[in-house]
Amino acid sequence: MSLAHQEPTVRVGVVVTFLRMDAPPQDPARKLPANAEVRRDRWCTVEQYRMLYNTVGGQYVWWLRRIVPDHALAAMLRDTRVSIHILHVDGEVAGFYELDRTPWPTVNLSYFGLMPHAVGKGLGFAFLRHAVDTAWAMGPRAVTVNTCTADHPRALPTYVRAGFRPVRQVREEWNVPVRLGLDIPEALRI
Repeated sequence: MSLAHQEPTVRVGVVVTFLRMDAPPQDPARKLPANAEVRRDRWCTVEQYRMLYNTVGGQYVWWLRRIVPDHALAAMLRDTRVSIHILHVDGEVAGFYELDRTPWPTVNLSYFGLMPHAVGKGLGFAFLRHAVDTAWAMGPRAVTVNTCTADHPRALPTYVRAGFRPVRQVREEWNVPVRLGLDIPEALRI
């Protein structure tokens, strides 16, 4: 294929850190505030998922699921090995996480984050612990997650504080489609 037919992209360079937890945390879980609850959404629609993913990941160059066709995303959401959990604060959506059991006997915390209005409110660590405890309740041998230098600067230290240990780092270069309209920080552009 000639370059004239390729979709315009922005080159992005990140360092991805892969983390693993081999045993459930032994310390007591930090509780979410009384006005907060996490609900598993067993019937998450493509539209609902895209709203969660795009809003939570909009500032952090979350782009991969944005290019997945609706039919493929719908199939993923119907897969019983994948679960979507939504944080509500005072009845308003404040974040979500996605657990994936397809790499069984490992559970992967595929996506985790807060809506922009919920960042900095002291919810993140308790919400992460909810995700970790929910993953361990599934009975895996390990729980994994990854983060990158495009994510919130507190993501990696928070995962480590929660009990994950880094197992490797990889430098990746992404071709992020311009049509997605993502605000890509200058520091990440190649």
